[in-house]
Amino acid sequence: MSAHENSGPARALTPAEWLGRAVTILVLITFALFFVVPLIWLLIAPTKTDRQLLLEMPFAFGDFSTLAANWTSLVTFQGGLIWQWIGNSAFYCGAALVITLLISIPAGYAMALTEFPGRRALLATTLVVMLVPGTALVLPIFLELSAVRLIGNPLAAILPFSFFPFGVYLTYIYFSTAVSRDLLDAARIDGATEFEVFLKIAMPLATPVIALVGFFNFTGNWNNYFLPYVTLPGKKAPIQVGLAELLSNVPAFNPTNAASTTISLSALALATLIAIAPVMIVFLFCQRFLVSGMTAGGTKE
Repeated sequence: MSAHENSGPARALTPAEWLGRAVTILVLITFALFFVVPLIWLLIAPTKTDRQLLLEMPFAFGDFSTLAANWTSLVTFQGGLIWQWIGNSAFYCGAALVITLLISIPAGYAMALTEFPGRRALLATTLVVMLVPGTALVLPIFLELSAVRLIGNPLAAILPFSFFPFGVYLTYIYFSTAVSRDLLDAARIDGATEFEVFLKIAMPLATPVIALVGFFNFTGNWNNYFLPYVTLPGKKAPIQVGLAELLSNVPAFNPTNAASTTISLSALALATLIAIAPVMIVFLFCQRFLVSGMTAGGTKE
C-alpha cells in the first residue's frame, strides 16, 4: 500500500480554524501594507515635482529628468552639505564601532567564561543599564560632555556611541551557550595563555556574534538623532540631524522660512533614501552572519 493511501483524506478545517487563519492572514497583510506602502511612496517621490506629489496618483512614477533635477538640487544645497553630513555619520559610527567591539567582545567573554570578584554584580548592572531608555541619558551625558568641554567635538558622538551594554550581553549569551568550555580548557592544558585562548580559539568561533553586535551598534548609532542634535551643531552634525535641517528648509513644512536656500519635498525624500542606504547595504552584506549570530546561541552544545 502506498504512503499516499496510508495517509488518508485530509482533515477538514473547522469554522473556528478557518476564522483563525483568516484573521492571521488579515493581520499579516495589514502589517505588510503598513510598512511596505510608505517605502514604495518614498522610492517614487524623488521622481516627481512637489506639485505632482500633491495632485497626481501617489504611486504613479514621475520621470527621470525630474529625478535628476532633484538630485542636483540636493547635492548643491549649501555647497553639497549632505555629503559632509554623510561623512560625519560614517566617521562617528565607524570609530564608535571599533571601540565597541574592542570592549564588548572581551567583556562578554570574561563574564561568560571566567570567574572574578564582582562578576555577578557586573552582569546585573549591565542588564539594568540595558533597560534605561537612551533619551533618558541625553541630559546627563550632555552635562558630562559640557563639563569636560567636548561639546562640538567629534568625541561628543563617538564616546557615547561606544557605550553599548546590549552588545556585552549578546556576547555573554553567545559565549555561555555556543562555545564549549572543554575546548578552551584543552587549549589551556596545551600551554596557551588566557589571552591566546581568547584570541586564537574564542574569537574565530565568535564571528557570528561579532557581526551581530557590530550591526546593531552601527545601525543604532547611524539612526541616533537626539544626542548628536544637542552636542554636534552645524556642519559637524551627522546625517540624521542634517535631515532635520533639510526639513526646516522645505516650504511645505515651514511656510514662514525666509531663508534664501530652500529645498523641495521631493529632494527631501531623495535625501531620506540616501540616509538609509548605508544601513541597507550593511544589512545585505552581513545578512548571512546576522542570521547565524541570532541562532547560534539558541541551543547549548
